[in-house]
Amino acid sequence: MERQRRRRRRRPLLLLLQLCIFFILFFPSYAVDFIFNSFTNGSNGTDIILISDARFDSPVIRLNNDSNPNSIGRAFYHTKLIMKPTSNSTTISSFSTTFVFSILLEVATSPGFGMAFVLSNSTSPPDVIAGQYFGLFTNSTTHVVAPLLAVEFDTGRNTEFNDPDDSHIGIDLNSMLSIKTQTAGYFDPNGVFVPIQMRNGQNLRAWIEFDGSNFEINVTIAPIGTPRPSKPTLSFRDPEIANYVSNEMFVGFSASKTKWVEAQRILAWSFSDTGVAREINNTNFPVFMRASPPSSLSPGSVAGIVIGSVVFVILISGFVGFWYWRKNRASEEDDEIEDWELEYWPHRFSNEELSQATDGFSDKNLLGSGGFGRVFKGTLPNNTEIAVKCVNHDSKQGLKEFMAEISSMGRLQHKNLVQMRGWCRKGNELMLVYDYMPNGSLNRWIFDKPTTLLGWKQRRRVLADVAEGLNYLHHGWDQVVIHRDIKSSNVLMDSEMRGRLGDFGLAKLYQHGETPNTTRVVGTLGYLAPEIATVATPTAASDVYSFGVVILEVACGRRPIEMAVEEEEMVLIDWVKDLYSAGRLIAAADLRIREEYETEEMELMLKLGLACCHPDPERRPTMREVVAVLIGEQQAAESVELLSGLSGGAVDGSPEV
Repeated sequence: MERQRRRRRRRPLLLLLQLCIFFILFFPSYAVDFIFNSFTNGSNGTDIILISDARFDSPVIRLNNDSNPNSIGRAFYHTKLIMKPTSNSTTISSFSTTFVFSILLEVATSPGFGMAFVLSNSTSPPDVIAGQYFGLFTNSTTHVVAPLLAVEFDTGRNTEFNDPDDSHIGIDLNSMLSIKTQTAGYFDPNGVFVPIQMRNGQNLRAWIEFDGSNFEINVTIAPIGTPRPSKPTLSFRDPEIANYVSNEMFVGFSASKTKWVEAQRILAWSFSDTGVAREINNTNFPVFMRASPPSSLSPGSVAGIVIGSVVFVILISGFVGFWYWRKNRASEEDDEIEDWELEYWPHRFSNEELSQATDGFSDKNLLGSGGFGRVFKGTLPNNTEIAVKCVNHDSKQGLKEFMAEISSMGRLQHKNLVQMRGWCRKGNELMLVYDYMPNGSLNRWIFDKPTTLLGWKQRRRVLADVAEGLNYLHHGWDQVVIHRDIKSSNVLMDSEMRGRLGDFGLAKLYQHGETPNTTRVVGTLGYLAPEIATVATPTAASDVYSFGVVILEVACGRRPIEMAVEEEEMVLIDWVKDLYSAGRLIAAADLRIREEYETEEMELMLKLGLACCHPDPERRPTMREVVAVLIGEQQAAESVELLSGLSGGAVDGSPEV
């Protein structure tokens, strides 16, 4: 009897134990709660997923590789967050996180790229690019396919992204264009906003509170050691957030760069989706900031400086005499750096470096030559392939002015521009160093019976690429850049057969709203806008005209001027206009690809080319409008109607926008 009573007492306990085992097996806990006060390969190797160039650099995570000119790196926690209970749920989960990071530019004046805290349903979003896109996005106009939400800590200003400055925070929802931005900084106890420069390497702490029930994100940032501010730096609240999270998402960090070295480091990280993230130990963090001069000097230091100054004056007198002696030597001392050169940017190569890279500028490395110099292929010691363009200038003053413009253009950053890597001067010869484009220029894939003929889909894509690059030059930078030599031979093809606009040897820069002023006609016959012959003033509209000629080249498979045809067909623009007026526009299309395009699509391209080549520059479309047509922001029918002349027809048979 006693045994039976004991058995009856055990049954509830056994049942409870069985229920616990059942729930553990079939309803596991999905809570994500962790803290890393530092990072080492041994202790974090299984907890953190490192993608591409990201790596442990004890005691931190480095997101990029300095030696990789197009580096992308991501670091994710290994367990996914449950952000939605079901796929069609309108409710989303909440979480709290805090982390310590440092971003240090090797050259303080170089462009910055920053990093992003990211929620993504994939550790490797497709078709992303490096540079200012954080390794998360394709470009500024295309949304990523996968649900993706990022908080960007941006250290560069790109006006094409509507960035407010070169140190700001933004909320990105599936797009590079932030839905909301705020200058980096924090509110002190008196409510005064204190700006923060995020690109100087200082250790910064960020707090992100994601309130899923209220669809709200609060981001706070402050220097390490500063108490957490009571007011967030940036707040964003919108039910639209629910559309950018999926059932399960990875959480982590992403960053990317191009040729300029920028060290993005994660020093510590705490996260919780069940409450407030645990406090990070703020002590003993490594310091990555550049050394600053002391704020005050001891008497001994002052005495040392005085003595050193006396010695310095004596030495400098000798060096000045030596410098004048060298300056007055024979003109073979061409490679010395003059004072005015020091202000120019980007990187200055030595003549020896470029000579070694090009095998002494040998003919076997000659890529091409023209009226403005020769172009050589080269290979740097790190196996990076470059193109070196040698430009001659006949006066030092002209060279100095040219250098000033090249310096500004070296700062241009866009995926559809051939990127400048640096320059070198030897006497009056200037050598410009660009990324090497392995597939040559566009004209080689269309004219002269190419080995492989570029198909229609690829041609459309290249036109869109170049249009986006030209739109950036005209509208997406703090100055207006007029290229002045748009032509198919200056459209270069990268390793993925994407188009990039190159050769800025004739480009001019103006402030927005400034009236261009020049009396020198430059450019290439067949691509010059008609107004250039009378006023010699390059404008954005004259660039649009030249791009219109390129559109017609690509669509028709013909050069702007052909000598081996009937006289009435020699000038491409006139020939296409005549066919348009006769109602036979499609007859201008390249017969070699006639099986690859729809008639309506080809007619749209031909009309767009004619609209860009309108004889009146005021009636040409802007590059913004051209991009809208090429990337399909307007439906085909609307585009055809738009280009057919809504305001009552066009001059000389040119469709209007």
